[in-house]
Amino acid sequence: MAEAQPGTEHQAPRYAWYVLAILFAVYVLNFVDRQIISILAEDIKRDLGLRDEDLGFLYGTAFGVFYALFGIPLGRLADNWHRVKLLTFGLTLWSAMTVVSGFSRSGGMLAGARVGVGIGEATAAPSAYSLISDWFPRRLRATALAVYSAGLYVGGGISLGIGGLIVAGWNRAYPDGGPLGLVGWQAAFMIVGLPGLFLAIVIATLREPIRGQSEGLPPPVPHPAPFRAFFADLVTIVPPLTLIGAAQGGVRALINNVIGLAIVVGIVTGLIMIGEPAPQWIAVGIGAYAVFSWASALRRRDPPTFALIVANPAFLCVVVAYGLNAFLSYSVTFWAPPYAIRVLGQTPGTAGFIIGGMGAMSGFLGVTIGGIIADRLRRRNPAGRLLVVIFGAAVPWMAILTAFTTTNVTLFYVMLFPAQALASCALGAAAATTQDLVLPRMRGTATGTFLIGTTLLGLAMGPYLAGRISTLSGSLSIGVISLLCTVPITVTAAILAYRLVPRAEMNREARARDAGEPI
Repeated sequence: MAEAQPGTEHQAPRYAWYVLAILFAVYVLNFVDRQIISILAEDIKRDLGLRDEDLGFLYGTAFGVFYALFGIPLGRLADNWHRVKLLTFGLTLWSAMTVVSGFSRSGGMLAGARVGVGIGEATAAPSAYSLISDWFPRRLRATALAVYSAGLYVGGGISLGIGGLIVAGWNRAYPDGGPLGLVGWQAAFMIVGLPGLFLAIVIATLREPIRGQSEGLPPPVPHPAPFRAFFADLVTIVPPLTLIGAAQGGVRALINNVIGLAIVVGIVTGLIMIGEPAPQWIAVGIGAYAVFSWASALRRRDPPTFALIVANPAFLCVVVAYGLNAFLSYSVTFWAPPYAIRVLGQTPGTAGFIIGGMGAMSGFLGVTIGGIIADRLRRRNPAGRLLVVIFGAAVPWMAILTAFTTTNVTLFYVMLFPAQALASCALGAAAATTQDLVLPRMRGTATGTFLIGTTLLGLAMGPYLAGRISTLSGSLSIGVISLLCTVPITVTAAILAYRLVPRAEMNREARARDAGEPI
């Protein structure tokens, strides 16, 4: 299929907005499938005999580690191959694995399905971010990415409402189990997974834009063997194949890799010895070691990309700032329904409808308005978008503290609205900043790296730590509000990004050229 012409530096074609609408729908389903486990958590906990830390592991770590791990090579594949085809495959995979989740009979089976959902969803953001960045000019990029990212909150909200209704309706109709012995939470997984299989057909019809033309840049030379490069990336990031990948770089590279592995194993072993759950920290250790191995290989194989991403303090500060923002946001999003049900005595249907509806509206407004403001601020100030990131890091904690310490259900619901809206406003600004710091051919890789922060820092750690502290303290309230200790670190990283980004963006081409980029 012929590549389509994107817009100019100043405007986007009508077809770009159509593509954005379809990608928005994909992201809605992405988070319906990801987030629905929240409203189902109490039933899953009861039927499978799990604890709060296990729920945090299922929602965050089992999904997030492999989402981050595969996001890197899939991001590179999005840079080198047909992004529409990649997204079509990924949507089909994660929708099918959501359906499979409904057949789970144990925590282990559900964890395996969640891993599959994570791998499939890892195709979405790199493909979508790259497509949007080529369809929309720079001046509209944060707005477009914010609209796309609003699907996160709409999908998360819809999942809670639909999930609660499905569980209530199914269990009422089949109190002793329905067809195939399925109970309400299992039916919910299966029902929400099916629409993605149909939307994948629509995705397959989208046109592929020319890379870089929205910025007036010449398109990069097509990669001669994208899948060979993809599998080469897998060797650098999937243990124990990482040892083979390191050995390809020579003896010194292998020794450094083994030293990194030994450090990670030592830390994980120490945590397990003091009583921490093995599955959580083994998974996090795998993720940390995998990222270290990949970054080391990237430095050898693609020095310009390494220079603009991994060796770029401005890029890393943006990742840490938004990653820790997500650390709190994911925790609040996941634990709000169980808190309403367990502590405030709400039914799953009521909690899902109210929290889901408010979450969808507050998140959509927060991320969309935040993206628009970020673009306007950037017109006057090269670092203007980072002001929105600083705001999103510094403000939401007050609403979170109030929500998870009150016993008044009305106040709890009211406080969730600003907590979600204020935290979400930084997403479009942070995402657009990472795209501006790299060359067009690196955008998928930049997205994969950005997602490391929102998954390994945010998704894989936040919900689990809240659940772990809840298990140890016997209080879900303490579990959530204890995470507020990260706020000063988040604000510091955002301020550093504000100071570093303008110079890093101005010197982008020069740094890439110095690292060997032929431009």
